[in-house]
Parts: sequence; C-alpha cells; structure tokens
Amino acid sequence: MLADSIELAPHRPQSTQRYAKAIEASKRIRWDIDRDVIRGRQFDFGKKFLPDGLSKVRELTFLRPDEARFMSQIQGRTYANIFGLVERYIGAKTLELSKDHWLGDQIALEAMVRFTDEELKHQEMFRRLERMAAAGMPAGYTFEPQPNDVATAVLSKSSWAVLGLTLDIELFTQAHYRSSIEPDAELSELWKDVFLFHWKEESQHAVLDELEWRREHAKLTDADRDRGVTDLIDLVGAVDGILQVQSAADTKYFLLRAGRSFSSAEQTAIRELLLRAYRWQYIMSGVQDQRFMDVLTSLTTPAQMERIGNALAPLLAQAGH
Repeated sequence: MLADSIELAPHRPQSTQRYAKAIEASKRIRWDIDRDVIRGRQFDFGKKFLPDGLSKVRELTFLRPDEARFMSQIQGRTYANIFGLVERYIGAKTLELSKDHWLGDQIALEAMVRFTDEELKHQEMFRRLERMAAAGMPAGYTFEPQPNDVATAVLSKSSWAVLGLTLDIELFTQAHYRSSIEPDAELSELWKDVFLFHWKEESQHAVLDELEWRREHAKLTDADRDRGVTDLIDLVGAVDGILQVQSAADTKYFLLRAGRSFSSAEQTAIRELLLRAYRWQYIMSGVQDQRFMDVLTSLTTPAQMERIGNALAPLLAQAGH
C-alpha cells in the first residue's frame, strides 16, 4: 500500500526523491476539466487562439485582421488536436514503463501511475475542445492524423527514442506557454486557460520523462543506443510528415472559409507559412530548448549528435532558423 506521505528518509536514492517531488506536485496542482478549466464557458471566436509568436501569421501582411484571427483559430484547433494525438502514445508508453516499477520502487510506481492518469485526462480535455471548436467554426475542418495509427507507429520504435521524443514535446509545451501564450492578452480566455492548466501538469511530466530516459539509457549497450538515435531521427521525420499533411489540410480549409479569393502567389505564401509555423511549433522549438539539448547531449556521443544535427539541418533551414 502506498503511503499517504512522501516524506523521504535521507538514505533514499536521489531518483526516488525526484519521483516523490513529482507526486507532491501532482497532488498540489491536481485540476478538473469542468470545475477548473472549462467552467461552463465557450470559446470567444472574436479573439485569437494561437499567439503570433507561434502562428507566425503576422508574416502574411496581406491578411485582414479578421482573416489573421481566423488563421490563428485554425492553428489553435490543430495545436490542441496535435497534443491530443501525442498523448495517446505517451499514456500508453507511461503505462508500459510503470511495469518496471511494479515490484520495485513504489514511489516511482505511484508517480508513473499518476502520470498516466493525467495523460488520459488531457486526452479527454482535447477531445472536448475539438467538439467545442467544431460547434463554433465553419464546417470543413479536418484533422488528418489518426491517433491510434500514429501511436502504433511511434510505439514500434525503441523506448530510448520514444522517451527522447516525449521529453522534447513536453519541454516545448512549457516553453510555448511561458514565452508566447501566457503573455498574450488578446487570446480567447478559455483557450489560454486550457494551456495554463496543461502546462502545470506537463512540468512534472517532463521531470519523469528525463528520469525514465536516463534509466532506460543505463540499461542499453552502445549498439542499442545507436539504434535509439536512428529511431529518434526516424520519429522526427515522421512528425514532419504529419505536419506536411495537416498544414495542407489547414491551408485548404482556410482558403475555403476565409470569405474571399486569394491570388496564386498569396495561396502559396499561406501554404508555406503554415508548414513553416508547424515545423517551428512541433520540431524546432523543442530541439532548440536548452534543457532538452543538455539531456540529449549527455546521452549521446559527438558522432551521434552530428548525425542528429545533419538530419535536422534541412528542417532548420526550411523553418527559417
């Protein structure tokens, strides 16, 4: 039986203490979708969803204010759906990893069970948001990736690579909120609150991701780790494939519902902007996060980092960074 208190004796391993701190934070910040986040509200479609720092929409100088706002709402809708998508595989992976603690460190086990429970809650929240967005936006939006198909593909890769991708995602989630979402007073209040509460729990998840990634790394041979690097590169490529498909779908939806025609050059600019913005949001902002790079560097050789850098270089160039 797990103890109610997580106060630890001095002889407890440092890793156990970090799992315990994650439990303490989980208990302290625990929130409910209806009581704390939605609170009976609807989206304010007179306001933006995604801030300019993420949407890059200000680069399209030919858009009218209402069109720029609509594009931010499309991107925001996709942003929420992307998180619902990735949390499908994250929850499954966390549950799988918890097995390693079943008959071992019960503090770590409780932390992983709480992590899984919170990821399931996040999935439900994002499904709710999609229904709310659909009720207030014009018909025709489609979210192309299928969560179970994506999760199956991701989970076919090595745990080393999956944990690396997961840490990347959960760190850029925090960076987006702190640097772009929280400071922007022009966003829909409900949309902004969603990512405030999401950020609170993801902060603890990133701690657990790092602990589990380092634990997995310690179990592997050099050859296993090198295969993990290959898998991580493959996963980043797969993410980019998803972004190409979804940015094309979102471009089509915007052009269909914007309310006016755009020139061929403007349509091309919209299409390129959306893909560039998505690559920034879901790939570049994560791999440029200092904490992620510090962990990645500590778990790879210089030759492996060079392989990763060479794989990312074309994406960095295409994203304009």
